[in-house]
Amino acid sequence: MAIPDYQTLMLPVLSLAAEGETRVPAAAQIIADRLGLSQDEREEMLPSGKQRLLHNRVHWAKFYMSKAGLVDSPRRGVFVATPAGLALLAKQPSRIDVETLKEIPAFAEFHGQAGANVEPDQVYAALVATSSDATPEEQIDAAYTVLTSALKADLLQRVLEQSPAFFERLIVELLVAMGYGGSHEDAARQLGKSGDGGIDGIIDEDRLGLDRIYVQAKRYAASSSVGRPEVQGFVGSLVGLGANKGVFVTTSTFSKQALDYARGLQQRIILIDGARLTELMVEFGVGVRASRIIEVKRLDEDFFADEA
Repeated sequence: MAIPDYQTLMLPVLSLAAEGETRVPAAAQIIADRLGLSQDEREEMLPSGKQRLLHNRVHWAKFYMSKAGLVDSPRRGVFVATPAGLALLAKQPSRIDVETLKEIPAFAEFHGQAGANVEPDQVYAALVATSSDATPEEQIDAAYTVLTSALKADLLQRVLEQSPAFFERLIVELLVAMGYGGSHEDAARQLGKSGDGGIDGIIDEDRLGLDRIYVQAKRYAASSSVGRPEVQGFVGSLVGLGANKGVFVTTSTFSKQALDYARGLQQRIILIDGARLTELMVEFGVGVRASRIIEVKRLDEDFFADEA
């Protein structure tokens, strides 16, 4: 039989997670046994040859259900059903798919973000179908959008699982990668050493230290928005130090009042929320690495130009 798509796998994956902590390879093995997949089907690879197709689809099923709060990862590589997941299973659904998940507000918000509404199996089908309406370039762009969206969500989740000290080191790595601080050693000596009220650290704006940027870093859960009082406290600390440049970084979001307040300030205050943080991490290569690079070449018309 054909390997089920990732949406069809959602219900069996959640059922396994309800039995206790599991991992993608273990879940894929059990599902393959229950479906009676042949050895060739179990070993079928993605076109890239990097991962088994069944493992990839189990991963996507788990990932999407995690965005709906149905499964959680208590530690690296392990996932288990949440109370919400168990409650859904108690209703004995015949199928769980994206339309089911859209009924959950957290997933609906995630799915509505740019690029999140491109389904992984749609991308896979577009890449292998000869009759696709999309051009090859559009297919590549769609696949890149899906993978980047998933990567950013995974990045934010992983950051939230780390310690506050790790979060400070992450900010150091990011600011240095962006060209601030002069060096890792200088940046590390500045960030996290201030202790001046609402200031978590200071970093040089350039290698010569001609100007300084004051940093506030708050590792909050996605449900805890940073409000105007926190930003106002940060600005008050800047004023007390005679500073006019600051960066407030959080893993969550900023309230509308906080954003409006920051926009109306004379000081230059940059607010970086969780979504922007992961965008910068991906852009500057912090906490990520290239999986593979595909070079797309085009015909060189000049080479074939007939000048005779």
